[in-house]
Amino acid sequence: MKLSAGGKALKIVSYAFLIIGAIIILFPFYVTIITAMKTQQQSAESFFSFPTSFYLENFKSVFQKAGYFNYFKNSAVITVVSVLFIFLLHPMAAYAISRNFYKKYFKTVYYVCLCGIFVPFQVIMIPLVKYLGNLHLNNQFGLIIMCVTMSASQSIFLLTNYIRSVPADLEEAASIDGCTTFGAYWRVVVPLIKPMTMTILVLNVLWVWNDFQMPLIILNQDSSTWTLPLFQYNFKSQYTYDYNMAFASYLIAMVPVMIAYICAQKYIVAGLTQGAVKS
Repeated sequence: MKLSAGGKALKIVSYAFLIIGAIIILFPFYVTIITAMKTQQQSAESFFSFPTSFYLENFKSVFQKAGYFNYFKNSAVITVVSVLFIFLLHPMAAYAISRNFYKKYFKTVYYVCLCGIFVPFQVIMIPLVKYLGNLHLNNQFGLIIMCVTMSASQSIFLLTNYIRSVPADLEEAASIDGCTTFGAYWRVVVPLIKPMTMTILVLNVLWVWNDFQMPLIILNQDSSTWTLPLFQYNFKSQYTYDYNMAFASYLIAMVPVMIAYICAQKYIVAGLTQGAVKS
């Protein structure tokens, strides 16, 4: 089927916008890579040019001079533990709500969780600092609790609607075969909601790993407990002129979340498409 002149023009304009958008997105990534692999002299001569040789000492210096590994470990521990609790708690809460949605109590809980999506973090920031201080939770444990809590609204909203599309007859058949309620949930429901669960986990990995504002107000008492974003925020003041080492630290911090996203990409796509067509 041949396109008309107008259709060809629209296709050209669409591709032009896509190319421009790709350049805008990829250009900062390009700058990060080339700057991390240059010496200070090469950057001073031409900041945006491709390096004449790949200088890997910046990555070595990050770990040796800046104590980078400690902050990397802090971020990894907080992210892994938070996502683990999200995986264990949020689907169970969503399952209970979805299978009892006809009851007033569970419907109220669902709408309360839904309201949490529309509350900006800045509104609760000051009370959060006050209450965590009173409970002596201005530490990594308190940050993990807040990560699990703050992600509950979105997770429960997405999972509840997804689980409601799973036929309850499957669980009834499992119960006839001798499964308990938890057994039916774990053996029947959890595998069926895997695409949406993986979508939520990846989104939360990206958020927890890169979050700056909440660690800033919770982990401000002890610099040894900082996460990577906090360390990188203070990196420039510590190494004022060493942008190459700073960009090397940014590049290293990007690698884990990129790997997580690439590995779970097919589940994210499946979660979005299956959730759109289930009846």
